[in-house]
Amino acid sequence: MSDVDLKLKAAPTVPAAHARFFGKARRLLRPRHVTAALVTLLAVGLAAVSGSAAWNAYMEGPWTRDATVRAYVVTMAPQVSGLITELPVSDNQFIHKGDPLMVIDPTDYRIGVSLAEAALEQARATAQNAETESRRRQALDDLAATTEEKEVYATNALAAQAAYRHASANLDQANVNLGRTRILSPVNGYVTNLQVQRGDYVNIGQKSISVVNVDTFWIDCYFEETSLSKIHERDAAAIKLLGYRQVLKGHVESIARGINVPNAQADAAGLATVNPVFTWVRLAQRVPIRIRIDEVPADLRLVIGMTATVEINSHVQRAP
Repeated sequence: MSDVDLKLKAAPTVPAAHARFFGKARRLLRPRHVTAALVTLLAVGLAAVSGSAAWNAYMEGPWTRDATVRAYVVTMAPQVSGLITELPVSDNQFIHKGDPLMVIDPTDYRIGVSLAEAALEQARATAQNAETESRRRQALDDLAATTEEKEVYATNALAAQAAYRHASANLDQANVNLGRTRILSPVNGYVTNLQVQRGDYVNIGQKSISVVNVDTFWIDCYFEETSLSKIHERDAAAIKLLGYRQVLKGHVESIARGINVPNAQADAAGLATVNPVFTWVRLAQRVPIRIRIDEVPADLRLVIGMTATVEINSHVQRAP
């Protein structure tokens, strides 16, 4: 038998080849294979949609990493001078509104109140005597008291009454100064950067104690001007602090209406100072936007100056 005959004998017949092909096709079209293929296609489709949404949110949604935690700081300065005799607070201590912060030696101011009370009593007696004498002179006829004499006594009575009112005002001021020796916290907050201590002498207007008002925390963030058209008051905001995993909820409280324009500065002659150098690459200006924090978790510690990332959701607005 020749080699050609052997090859023809070994080659499969056409019906046998067709059977093997359709057998493989039937195995591939089994239900479990079809399910696996559909699940794979669905997963790929969802991944594509999610990736597209994430890309759009990243590239088009207003967000910035340039955000800072802010709060108002109340700086207490005494309105009277003296030695600090009591300092019931310590640095970084939480205090409530109305808690004492500092007591200045009240001795001199108590004495001042006593002196003002004595001066008031004297002025009252003088005013009463002058008023009595004036009424007596006014009751006399022209033979017993001249018109000029009556006018002099009436003027003396008015002057004595004015002196009495002056003494009364001095007493009020003395009482006010005595009350100012006790300095109370006007807000709820934390004492910060405490530099004074008991025994120090403080002067009027000297900054002595600073309190961070915990009821006024907000976020200052800076968005490029190209994003301002997508940001509106009351838009929802997501706040991510650099040191915490929690995402805080907030809303846009206000948008700044002005930033510094260097070219608008005037020189000594009142002319505009224009920068002679102009770059062809224009950088978008950044505009401050104020974000109010809706709720702060109890286990989260806000500190002025902390860094945050803010994302604005223009499709959700907080109710006015």
